Amino acid sequence: MKNTKYIYIAFALLVFASGCKKSFLDERPSEKVSPEQISEEALRDPSVLNAYTRGLYSSMYNTGTGGTTGHDDFGQKGYDIFSDMLASDMALGSLNYGWYSTVVRYQATKDFTQNAAYIPWRYYYKIIFGANSLIDVLGGNNATFTNKTLAYSMGQAKAMRAYAYFYLTQFYAPQGFGTGSEKILPLYTDAKTTNQPLVTSAVIFDQMIKDLTDAATLLADYGRSSKGEINADVAKGLLAYVYAARGTTSDLAQVVSLTDQIIPKFPVLAKANVTTDGFNNLPNSANWMWGADLQISSNLDLVSWWGQIDIFTYSYAWAGDPKFIDDKLYASIPADDARKAQFDDNADYGGLLPTGKFFDPARIEGGQRTVITDYVYMRVEEMILLNAEAKARLNQDAPARTELKKLLTERVANPNFIDALSGAALKEEIYKQTRIELWGEGKVYLAMKRNKHSITRGTNHLFFAGNTFAYDADELTFPIPQAEVINNPNLNK
Repeated sequence: MKNTKYIYIAFALLVFASGCKKSFLDERPSEKVSPEQISEEALRDPSVLNAYTRGLYSSMYNTGTGGTTGHDDFGQKGYDIFSDMLASDMALGSLNYGWYSTVVRYQATKDFTQNAAYIPWRYYYKIIFGANSLIDVLGGNNATFTNKTLAYSMGQAKAMRAYAYFYLTQFYAPQGFGTGSEKILPLYTDAKTTNQPLVTSAVIFDQMIKDLTDAATLLADYGRSSKGEINADVAKGLLAYVYAARGTTSDLAQVVSLTDQIIPKFPVLAKANVTTDGFNNLPNSANWMWGADLQISSNLDLVSWWGQIDIFTYSYAWAGDPKFIDDKLYASIPADDARKAQFDDNADYGGLLPTGKFFDPARIEGGQRTVITDYVYMRVEEMILLNAEAKARLNQDAPARTELKKLLTERVANPNFIDALSGAALKEEIYKQTRIELWGEGKVYLAMKRNKHSITRGTNHLFFAGNTFAYDADELTFPIPQAEVINNPNLNK
């Protein structure tokens, strides 16, 4: 167990006091719905439930939801950057402004006083609190429904709770793979209970699996109004990630089953669009399963994912802190792979920018001031890669190759090189394709953890260039933050 003296946790109620219950659920300044406003009477009005669930989703992109005013505190996509930097596939190009310096230096993963160790914890537990508040007013964890509106709200709330716990297990538990007896996190399944002790990874994973299984059932016939909401396919996608992380033989069979249900419903991004899509438009992206359709009313600007990554946005990347693909990973991409052109070795910025993958459509450097380019949270290509990985881990090499070709047919000139691979070489190729395909999307860190893969930084990193780290090294997992240590007297009971 890492940094034993720091392994104390607090479910700090101050996080949710003093107005936080309202502010973290705001969808926009004019729409505020707090748990106290949702009564049995209010539940008769579907608009109240809809506003509350929209508030949960908007917390995934709102600024300050990690409890700070930092320009790295803007919801899920902020932690996607954290994870890509921890996994070292994303290299920080300079330190002119200082954002992410404690992450790339592996200071935040060793020092529980650092904000970068704190804001993911606070964000994900805010999501859990919000989901629990809705679950409570809907009748609790074991409620049953004849009213479809209530059932759909419960399904989304349970899926959001599991989503948050899943990322907590990945960021804060170096060996929390779901079957162990090591105590890793406190578990909260209602909004009233406070200061819970640590429970084992097995308990947390069992709860996530139950929540997501319930969610998939409750949402089975849910026709969502937009891909900004969780439906049954997204719940199953999250469940596939949970099973893949736990990784027993039966779990991997579940991954295959779940992803087999999802994959036929969505097209793969075509080769011709790999460098023209821009990953910027949720309604027009048929391969996206879940995301955020950002509008002017979303009120995002510099403090956003686009404000950190895209040189065509008024951003830190444009102004002097560019983010590059790791040069060793880039060098491993064959010349005939369409994804090679997603990256530009730009002399003006000093490195390998993702200008062909993520961009504001106007493509004017520093041009987008109000961010309306969208966020992707899940797409079908992830499901294809998870499916191929699970089959390879089950020693089903031929089906794994067949699955991987569904993606590579739209990426390389001749995907048949896969036919010569089996065993460890095939697993390694699937992992490599995951790194290339999902660069900048926050999913490689998850693959590193579940495959127990070491990382080696390329030469274009500011710190630890050429150094290798094991998946469970202290450098790659956050310690429980100091703010939590202070507030939970029951932690070790």
